[in-house]
Amino acid sequence: MTTELSDRWRELLLRCDATADPDPYGRDLLERWAEPQRRYHTTDHLRAVLDHVDALAGHADDPDAVRLAAWFHDAIYRPDRSENEERSAQLAVRALREAGLAEERVAEVARLVRLTVTHDPAADDRNGQVLCDADLAVLGGTPPEYARYAAAVREEYGFVPDDAFRTGRAAILRQLLDLPALYRTPAARARFDAPARANLAAELRSLES
Repeated sequence: MTTELSDRWRELLLRCDATADPDPYGRDLLERWAEPQRRYHTTDHLRAVLDHVDALAGHADDPDAVRLAAWFHDAIYRPDRSENEERSAQLAVRALREAGLAEERVAEVARLVRLTVTHDPAADDRNGQVLCDADLAVLGGTPPEYARYAAAVREEYGFVPDDAFRTGRAAILRQLLDLPALYRTPAARARFDAPARANLAAELRSLES
């Protein structure tokens, strides 16, 4: 278990009044995030999302619930399955209840994890806005950063033939571009929206050429 991430997990659980030792849960999560089928959804992605949540925390109603959701949002990840978010939410409920967290916060974490299916939080969902913006921040990186992200996603779906991947990926990109707003927090919108739309449009053109 990497020291930095394990320390962040321990501090978070203790701050959330866990009644059980946080470390076994942290080890289980980090083992999941390090599974061999992952190329993009790795501990690097987890760390990046946590860092973005920290940067946007002032917008959230419950920043620690958002941080917990970041830890669990891709805890179960099989690229050949469609129920990853639901299974990850169920894992969060089991683990956080067992760790002794308040039921209200457990329910909020599970709701937030499920929200990453659509990345379309309501206008008054400040927690959801922070999590979704943190998760989608990668889209607003520099063109080389975005290219590395897109290549890693393709590696995760290496079992999918090129034609099928191009069709499916293009549909996802169009869905993102059609969102009323890619980013909902003012800080993320100002920093990431324009480069993200340029990156998405460029990848879509490459897929359709």
